Amino acid sequence: ELLADLRGRADLVLDTSDWSIHDIRSLVFRELGRESGAEPSMVVSLLSFGFKYGAPPGVDLMFDVRFLPNPHFVPELRPRAGSEPEVLDFLDSQADFGDLVDRLADLLRFLLPRYRQENRSYLTIAIGCTGGRHRSVAVVERLAALLESDGWTARVHHRDLDRGSS
Repeated sequence: ELLADLRGRADLVLDTSDWSIHDIRSLVFRELGRESGAEPSMVVSLLSFGFKYGAPPGVDLMFDVRFLPNPHFVPELRPRAGSEPEVLDFLDSQADFGDLVDRLADLLRFLLPRYRQENRSYLTIAIGCTGGRHRSVAVVERLAALLESDGWTARVHHRDLDRGSS
């Protein structure tokens, strides 16, 4: 009733009473959100965290990298962050690190276009290790660089990086 005056001036009238939120979202993107042929944009948020501080809420995908050798147990690496060259060199020398990053990148190259096709405007991917300072940070940094080189917008957040080195 409140919108009755506008109905006569509307270009498009939709009765969404029996539609799901997904139906509505698809129609909005199809009719109003895209120029013809243009792909919708999607931001990929990459979050590193430490499991000892709890898993982050509200993430879409979560991966545990605690199987990788921990730089925390190398005294000269303990105070450093996973984005620092010394830690990256250590992790690069571990066969599983490069393999993990490559496999995650391949998985994301498969998944991201499909999420975007479903009109997702964002996707949050969490990577966790024990303390959130070394392994998860390094994996997030590498994945962000690979995604950016593939043309995706990647936002990086290291939740537990500043919680200390112990």
